This record gives sequence, structure tokens and C-alpha cells, in this order.
Amino acid sequence: MLYRIGQLARVAGISERTIDYYTKLGLITPESRTQKNYRLYSNETSERLVRIIQLKKEKYTLEEIKARLDKWNMIIEETQVSDKLTYLELHMLQLEKELRELSPLIEQMKPVQARRTLRQLLPQGAACLEALKILLDHGPLL
Repeated sequence: MLYRIGQLARVAGISERTIDYYTKLGLITPESRTQKNYRLYSNETSERLVRIIQLKKEKYTLEEIKARLDKWNMIIEETQVSDKLTYLELHMLQLEKELRELSPLIEQMKPVQARRTLRQLLPQGAACLEALKILLDHGPLL
């Protein structure tokens, strides 16, 4: 759900003027704008406002709050990258396993049959398989 400033102010329990000020400071940012140029804020913004209000109650300055929120955003981005890398690593392990199972079958084929089969792959797929085979045969380069 997207909120206009008045709606967000009611949800967060703060004034529209405060939301406008936080926007100007870069503590929050609108998700988009309407055709009439009204700023629209997301649910994430209302959650961010809850954090800002909590930090203000703990006597943090707005500058300190901005720094802390920026740090939290970086951690979230790092976590997302880490999650994707972990997924890719697991996927690579699965591909290695399947290639190990497939290698003896390919070796039993006549050379003409093996080339014909490999030609049916996309060039990128064939290159990936060759790279995996080299890694499996020779180990990691690093």
C-alpha cells in the first residue's frame, strides 16, 4: 500500500510537517509520485518511521539516526548479496555433482556422438560445462 503524506502521518502518529522535514533530510524517501506530483510512501517507510521515532526517544540526534539507518540498509544489502552467493554456490555444487555423474557416460560415447550431443547445448552452457570439467580435473585456481 502506498500512502500520501497525510495518510502516512496518521499511521505513524506524527505531523505532515515532520514527514516533509524527514524527507528533506533524507531520512525517508517517497516510493513514487502521483500524476499531480503528490509524494507516495510505502509500508517500509512507515516501518522506518517507527525506528526513527524509537531512536529519537532514545535521545539520538537526527544525524545519528540517519547514519544508523544507512548502516542498517547496507547490512540488508550485504545479506541479500550473501544469500544470492550462497544460492549460487549450492547450485554450482549440484552442477558439479551432475557433471561427475555425466562424465563417464560421455566418455563411453563415440567421439562423433559426444560432439553431436554437446552441439545441441547453447554455447554458454557448453562453455560452463567445459569450465566445470576443467575445475573438477585440476582443482581451484586460487
